[in-house]
Amino acid sequence: MEQALAGVRLLDFTRVLAGPLCTMMLADLGAEVIKIESLIGDETRQWGPPWAGDGLDRQSAYYLSVNRNKRSLALNLKHPDGQQIARDLATHSHIVVENFKPRQMAAFGLGYDDLKALNPALVYGSLTGYGQTGPYAERPGYDYVIQAMSGLMSITGEPEGEPMKVGVAISDVIAGLNMSTALLAALRHAERTGQGQHVDIALYETQLAALVNVASNYLVSGQNPPRYGSQHANIVPYQTFQAQDGAFVVAVGNDRQFQQLCHLLAQPDLARDERFATNPARVAHRTELIPLLQGYFVQQPVHIWVEGLLALGIPTGPIQSVAQALNDPQTHARGMIDTLTLSNGQSVDLVASPLKLSATPPQTRSAPPQIGQHSREILRALLGKNEEEIQALLDMGVIV
Repeated sequence: MEQALAGVRLLDFTRVLAGPLCTMMLADLGAEVIKIESLIGDETRQWGPPWAGDGLDRQSAYYLSVNRNKRSLALNLKHPDGQQIARDLATHSHIVVENFKPRQMAAFGLGYDDLKALNPALVYGSLTGYGQTGPYAERPGYDYVIQAMSGLMSITGEPEGEPMKVGVAISDVIAGLNMSTALLAALRHAERTGQGQHVDIALYETQLAALVNVASNYLVSGQNPPRYGSQHANIVPYQTFQAQDGAFVVAVGNDRQFQQLCHLLAQPDLARDERFATNPARVAHRTELIPLLQGYFVQQPVHIWVEGLLALGIPTGPIQSVAQALNDPQTHARGMIDTLTLSNGQSVDLVASPLKLSATPPQTRSAPPQIGQHSREILRALLGKNEEEIQALLDMGVIV
């Protein structure tokens, strides 16, 4: 079965998380992704433990998480011959993605204008911390800093506690998703018109947009949003509660669900109390309602409440550990764990693509590559280099 992006070639000059996640998603959908690495490789290759494999063959779990379905070409972009190889490959490609600081690719002779002159239909994606323009454009932009600068940390954590980052590099993840969406839109345009374009995605504005209703609350009200812990600014009850033997979440989305919750608790009068009868009233009186509900929930174990709430159609679930989530029956029923064989012969389990397409589903075709694993075959197949030329490039330190 031919995949949706079969025939699309992408040169991937990205490393760490946001860019590699983006290009892996496109690779999962069938794009041919050539990962252009420095001679020492993507930084995340060294971000361990934990490791899969031993010695020279070992791969960090971090690197493995976002680099399947790619081929690796280790290329010295500081060398003129390395730059020329990259330019030549760009003329045979549909998409280029990079996450260097602004103007760094141009210093290599590989900026958008440079490559557009060679390939007018080229879609060129740049992923940075703060974008290509503005007073912060030159700043390095790691996810942790972006979470701080964007306001996300100010609304994350307990009300009286310290600001907290999200437990995963969420700004990187969302920026990678935004880039993949924008690249596909630009590719569609290029296929129709023959005209490529420059896609400029910044972690900072990605995270600003990802504040969604919280940002809108401020823009509409002028009131700076506080931290609510696990609670919701606009919906009550919508938070974590402690049961007899653990924690679970309750997400009551409307007044009918609240009435059903009160009947489950054998407290129908709560639903008729004018302080709690409507969601706006519950939001205004949350400090009175939440302790009452907590007093009832602590009397029974988690599974009793989860089963009872689900029977009424009220969203709920236990707070699971990562291990519990990855071993959950739903996880396996949906095929969310892939077993891959690395180049060293070791098997490793990785999280699979979450995309479900009925006619052209994602496929796992290959494990994340070793540094320069495909350098020779790429130069032979795409640029027609012979063994003597390839050996000369190796001797000059242009490739690995």
